[in-house]
Order: sequence, then structure tokens, then C-alpha cells
Amino acid sequence: MVAGEDLFSASESRVETVSEFTRRVKVLVETGIRPCWVRGELSNLRLQSSGHAYFSLKDAGAQLSAVLFRGDAARQTVKLREGMQVVVYGEASVYEQRGQYQMIVRAVVEDGVGRLQREFEALKRRLEAEGLFAPEKKRPIPALPLTVGFITSPTGAAVRDFLRILQRRGWRGRVVVLPAKVQGVGASAEMAEMIELACGLGIFDLLVIGRGGGSIEDLWAFNEEPLVRAVAACTVPIISAVGHEIDFTLCDFAADVRAETPSAAAELISSHFVACAERLARAGESMTDALEHWQAIAEERLDHARSRLRLLAPAAVIERGWLRLDDCSNRIRAALRAATQIRHQRVAAAKARLQQASPVVRVQFAAQRLQGLALRLQSASPASVLNRGYALMRDERDRPITRRAGIKPGQKLSAEFSDGKVPLRAD
Repeated sequence: MVAGEDLFSASESRVETVSEFTRRVKVLVETGIRPCWVRGELSNLRLQSSGHAYFSLKDAGAQLSAVLFRGDAARQTVKLREGMQVVVYGEASVYEQRGQYQMIVRAVVEDGVGRLQREFEALKRRLEAEGLFAPEKKRPIPALPLTVGFITSPTGAAVRDFLRILQRRGWRGRVVVLPAKVQGVGASAEMAEMIELACGLGIFDLLVIGRGGGSIEDLWAFNEEPLVRAVAACTVPIISAVGHEIDFTLCDFAADVRAETPSAAAELISSHFVACAERLARAGESMTDALEHWQAIAEERLDHARSRLRLLAPAAVIERGWLRLDDCSNRIRAALRAATQIRHQRVAAAKARLQQASPVVRVQFAAQRLQGLALRLQSASPASVLNRGYALMRDERDRPITRRAGIKPGQKLSAEFSDGKVPLRAD
């Protein structure tokens, strides 16, 4: 028997960490177990504020952890509740942080619907074994279909969305709505009759069969064998556009092309048209630019030729002579004006010098100085002071009194104003 130390030494180079081992298990589980349907009772339900749903699936013998992420949860029509019997579709995975395997759920149906799902799988296997879904039977969709027949309910939202998208994308073909029931008793037969009618008319380049989303019961008409065989036998290329992205029907496998929704079918039909329209618009712009470019070159050459003709014409030679004559005349007149202006300036300067040297100017200057001195003398005279409101005091000998101390009581005085004298006596 090999000792533990010896066994470890022999395999030491192959030792893995927990993360590496768990990751290897995750790869084995995710690649070795294909997506499948699982039935069980829903328990330990936890609805997170993020929109994810965590729960367990259990039966009498085992329990399986499961998670339904927000994007998948928003597309479900079943409201999850504790203890309900469900059938879920998804793939196995491993949550590495806990080393726990779990199921990533993509679709949930109530267990009562499980019977329909089993019928779906059984019929799919049988028809697939007949070669009804063989890829070599698929025909390409016309790139630019002129007339498209849409087999659907004329009052449903699917046909409105289909037409709205075609109109928004500027598609120029014709759509003929072939009315039929899309759910309930007789819906499969009506749609099969419409396919046969469309093939018999021979006016359609492409057919679309579809409706909006719903539960598996609502979409079951598209899983009934007569309609699936009618789709597979259709002589006109046909697109199946049933439900939403997660909804699959047997008509999807029998048709030449599956579109996730009726809106997606409208985008698929108009995609090549839109691409061609864009290429045509770019080509038109390129042609317009090229025409404008060559037109500009031609106009430039024509203008150059016209200019050369004008230069070589006798009238052009005469015109150039007149231009030279006018130019010479203008230059002579400008030279004469300049010379005359210079002489006028010289005369004016001489006059200015003569005026500065004239005796008259000197006499006027001297007179102005004398007048200024006279004004200064006048402003300084006693009469000028008296005129400003002052009075001149004199004693009995008519001498000016300049100080108060020189006045004696009882002394005779006189006050001289601008308009005369007044006798006074000192107290």
C-alpha cells in the first residue's frame, strides 16, 4: 500500500488549488450537461429588489438550487409562488464562490403545461426524423421582395408593429394581410388554408406567418402538425415570426427562416432594401459631386477661353489703348496738381514770414502790452479800491490815516467814498 507522503510526492506537480479544481468542475458541468427541462416543486423563493429570483426545485428524492436572472424573469408569464409545481428550462452551472452547482433558468412553465411541452418535444422528434426540418430544404429569403403576405390576425398588435417598422424604414413594397385566427380551436386549420391560398395565387414573393407573444397554450396552434406540414410544404419562401425571443414553435423549425418577433421579421425583410437605398443615396451623392466637379472645370475652361478671345479681339486692343491713354492723362494731371500745390505752399510760407516781419504786427503787439499795463495800473489805483466798497479815512489836513492809534478823541476826520466825502468826529 502506498503511503500518503509517497503519493503526494509522486503527484506534487499536478496539485490544484481549490479555485482551479472548482473551475475545472464548472467547465465539465457546463459543457457536459446540455440545457434541458426539469420538473419539481418550487421552494425557498427569494425575489430580490434587483429583479433576480432565487429558489430551489425539489422532489421526494433531491433538491436543486436555481436562479432566474432579471432579463429572463421579465419575459416570463408565470408568477412564481412558493410550493407551485413547475417545469423549468435552463443549463447547469457552478457557483464557484460556494462550490455549489445550480441551474440557470431561462423559462418557467406551470407543471400543467408540462404535458404540452412533452407533446411538443415528441412531435418535434418525429417530424425531425422525417427530415421536415432539414437545413437543405431551407430556401433563401428574397433580397428585395415586392409583395409580402402576412398570415396573422388583422386586429392584433403584431400586424401594426410589422407595418409600422416597414413604414419607418421606408420600405417600398406591398403587404397583403391574409386574415386568420392565431389561437384557439380552428386557428391551425385557418392558417394552413391561408398558406395554400397564397401559394395558389402566385403573387407573393415572400410569406410571413406569426403573432405576438403569449403563453404556450396561446401559441399552441403553431405547434399543430397540419400547420407545421403546411409551412414546410409552402412553395413560397416563408418566415416564421411567432411570439418573443424565448418562444419557439414547430413552425419556426419548418419555416425557411425564423424571426424572433414580427418586428424582427419586418427588419429582416427591409434590411437589404435599406442597405440598397443607402448605397443608392451614396452613389447619387457621388454622382452629384462628380458632375459638379466636372461642371466647375468646364466652366473654368470656358471662362479662360472667353478671356483669351477678349484679349485677342480688336476691340480689346482698342480698349487697352484707351486704358493706357486714360492712365497717362491721370498721371499728368496728378503731377500738375502736385507741382501747383507745392508752389502754393511755398507762397503761403513766404506770406507768413512777411507777416511776422511786418511793423504792423509789432505795433499791435506793443499796443496789447500797453493796454495790459494800463489795466493793471487802473486796478491798483485808490479809485478802483473805493469802487469795490472800501472807504479812505483822512485827518483835518487831508492826510490818509492808516492806523487806529493815530486817531485822538474829538479829532475831526473825513471818510472818502467813491462818490464823495463825509465829515466825521472821533469819540
